[in-house]
Amino acid sequence: MLDRLNHVAIAVPDLQSASHQYKTTLGATISEPMEIPEQGVTVVFIELPNTKIELLEPLGEKSPIAGFLEKNPSGGIHHICYEVDNILQARDKLQADGVRVLGDGEPKIGAHGKPVLFLHPKDFQGTLIELEEV
Repeated sequence: MLDRLNHVAIAVPDLQSASHQYKTTLGATISEPMEIPEQGVTVVFIELPNTKIELLEPLGEKSPIAGFLEKNPSGGIHHICYEVDNILQARDKLQADGVRVLGDGEPKIGAHGKPVLFLHPKDFQGTLIELEEV
């Protein structure tokens, strides 16, 4: 079911500062910030030869990232995203296996303009999993 690792998402309290650090200290190529109101985040992507790192900053007080940062003020890894060929087939198999899909269970359009779903971290050793159809 799983294909390649798409990205690792890191929640940060200050997107501009974090982007600057990755660019100047590590020499990373950074995308322009993109607001995603439906998910309550502003994101940038760090392009690597084999995957991406997504830096997430809360967009609004109701952002799930705001809650994450309350518990982890310095930030930290928020989720891991894996690619799948067919997100609806993946969802149906996972739900049949007892995995909880967050939200209403219907894919939403993610930062890459592709359908995504999130899986409950309690079903994956405490790790929030995002699936993205490619």
